[in-house]
Amino acid sequence: MQTTAQSSVKAINKYRPYWAKRFGTAPMLPMTRKEMDALGWDSCDIILVTGDAYIDHPSFGMALVGRLLEDQGFRVGIISQPDWSSAEPFRALGKPNLYFGITAGNMDSMVNRYTADRKIRSDDAYTPGAIAGKRPDRAVLVYSQRCREAFSDVPLVIGSIEASLRRIAHYDYWSDKVRRSILVDSKADILLYGNAERALIDLTHRIADGEKVEDIQDIRGTAFLRKKIPEGWEEIASTHLDRPGKIEAHVDPYEMKMGVGSDCETKEKLPEDVKVIQVVRKTKTDRSKQVVRLPNFEEVVDNPVLYAHASRVLHLEANPGNARALIQRHGDREVWLNPPPIPLTTKEMDYVYGMPYARKPHPSYGNAKISAWEMIRFSVNIMRGCFGGCTFCSITEHEGRIIQSRSEESILKEVEEIRDKVEGFTGVISDLGGPTANMYRMACKSETIEASCRKLSCVYPGICENLNTDHSALIELYRKARNTKGIKKVLIGSGLRYDLAVTSPEYVKELVQHHVGGYLKIAPEHSEENVLSKMMKPGMGSYNKFKEMFDRFSKEVGKEQYLIPYFIAAHPGATDEDMMNLALWLKEHDFKLDQVQTFTPTPMAMATAMYHSGKNPLRKVTNDSEEVPIPRAGGIRRLHKAFIRYHDPKNWPMLREALQRMGRSDLIGDSKKHLIPARQPLSENHSKRMHQFARNKPSSTKPFKRAR
Repeated sequence: MQTTAQSSVKAINKYRPYWAKRFGTAPMLPMTRKEMDALGWDSCDIILVTGDAYIDHPSFGMALVGRLLEDQGFRVGIISQPDWSSAEPFRALGKPNLYFGITAGNMDSMVNRYTADRKIRSDDAYTPGAIAGKRPDRAVLVYSQRCREAFSDVPLVIGSIEASLRRIAHYDYWSDKVRRSILVDSKADILLYGNAERALIDLTHRIADGEKVEDIQDIRGTAFLRKKIPEGWEEIASTHLDRPGKIEAHVDPYEMKMGVGSDCETKEKLPEDVKVIQVVRKTKTDRSKQVVRLPNFEEVVDNPVLYAHASRVLHLEANPGNARALIQRHGDREVWLNPPPIPLTTKEMDYVYGMPYARKPHPSYGNAKISAWEMIRFSVNIMRGCFGGCTFCSITEHEGRIIQSRSEESILKEVEEIRDKVEGFTGVISDLGGPTANMYRMACKSETIEASCRKLSCVYPGICENLNTDHSALIELYRKARNTKGIKKVLIGSGLRYDLAVTSPEYVKELVQHHVGGYLKIAPEHSEENVLSKMMKPGMGSYNKFKEMFDRFSKEVGKEQYLIPYFIAAHPGATDEDMMNLALWLKEHDFKLDQVQTFTPTPMAMATAMYHSGKNPLRKVTNDSEEVPIPRAGGIRRLHKAFIRYHDPKNWPMLREALQRMGRSDLIGDSKKHLIPARQPLSENHSKRMHQFARNKPSSTKPFKRAR
């Protein structure tokens, strides 16, 4: 008797040649019953539900996951942006044989829909026509509920960044409270977090082979609910992790089989009044059978200090080489997190990105513009992960600190596919990058050190001496990509880690002279050390060094090019004075920024723990530990943003009031040394009124006063 997976393989292989001949690639994954009928499918093995439009491109999670499962022999259907007002749209492809896979999409649904000021956005980059409101708030929860209503006996597997960053009790900025693990609220059977390809393949095959999903509890990168800790496991209370352990007997430093206290030794050689120090060999702990208990949900809800402590522990247990399982009680249930997934090898990365993607949106969208697709249409993702550890960023928590790189051959092949298959290609690759433009193939010099390291960043407070910062592989990749036939230009659009770049002047020269289209994005984030230390970002010395190289190499080839720096307003640790000093730095360097990012506390980020608790989880957290000033009130957040946009006349009244309150009226005036002018310019409407008044002014009427 054939298994479900075996029958799926036959169905896929039967129709694949037909589609390849007609379309030049594998078919889009089914979104409708009609498409299922065209493939000869009576049912799907897996149905993926997503809050994004379906775009068959490896930068979009559902396409990547769908193609991966399809290649493993499973029949995969997609329900994209369903109407969640009832369960009926979730029955569109029938009942899946194995499970529903649920995701909010490439973005967290709350970040997608709301601004940093909790205002509803007017558009959605992942929806055709940028129409807003095509996905619900907390989409994973809503989709899970509807799938249960549609088919109550079908297992639910949740994943993506929304589920990944909510795998334990987490602070929710939009409701301003600590919420339970999304596993509990969604009633899902299992959660996959991080780089989940390997876990997904293992899980799916085991379910297809008849295992019950509730019995599959040994896969890395998964979270699930348990009633109690299984036998054979050692529980460690997280509250003791930062405290000294018990005093143990001296450990023998020589690893000798025979030594002091051994049988060969004769006591007659020692005087009677001499005491022998007993030397013991410490038994090596089996970390694979240890589970660290985090403070339970009820505790972290009521105690922000314990919340910050739990955040610190979770981040310390993030290295796949030494991380232990975590457990957190929610009422009478235990949320169990297995250690993070082992990073994908280069061969595995090539496999994932080498699927027969159509590299375009589903035909049902017609000519509707999808902004997220337009942005990455001619770009290539060359790596994953980031070892920067910036506290405000969630990349590390989701993709990990260990860089996972594709091979040069795989990347160049994708460049050629873009050239040959993507409509509208003009010869310009918009980006060769990833989370960071220049971490490609960088890794720790020692696998042993890497496996035992518990540092939160490889580049803060300085670049680790064990980090290999060689840019030669990336330089060679750039050269081969731009010399590919039919390629006119290769740009770098991903954010650059300039403190790494300055370690390789050759890389900076290559980048500046060949791969900058007039502007290059970098992210100092702030100018003040007080704030940078809470971000785990380098000081401005690295920026100044990079700018000097950038200007010099641009001048050598006669190009006029500019750096576009990004800064964050209202980050934990930032005071009004810090923001004022940043504004002065911006004015000194003649930066007038149009776009400013206000800090948004996203789940699981360490800066979010600072925002919620007022404590610094980068160090040991106690009731008496370091307090972090938090720009929490709306007025303060608006002021901090106004300081970065000091050049905008709309912000001058607020800035004048703030500077006067701070005792810095010396920065208000009309000379170049002043930050803002003393008087407000006439508004456009005011100017029209003044013009009308001048034409009809009675002799006895006094002129209008200028607004101050």
